[in-house]
Amino acid sequence: MKFSADDKANGKLHEVKGAIRQKVGELTNDPNLDADGRAEKIAGKIEKAFGK
Repeated sequence: MKFSADDKANGKLHEVKGAIRQKVGELTNDPNLDADGRAEKIAGKIEKAFGK
């Protein structure tokens, strides 16, 4: 089983990557990239919550 610190760190990483992808998708008017970014951001929040 993974340590909770790993879950927190990985969750934060996915959250940040998702936010970046979402912003790039908004700036380039790419709805697929925007949606992928939102999904990754939400997944990161969930993973980070499991680390608590």
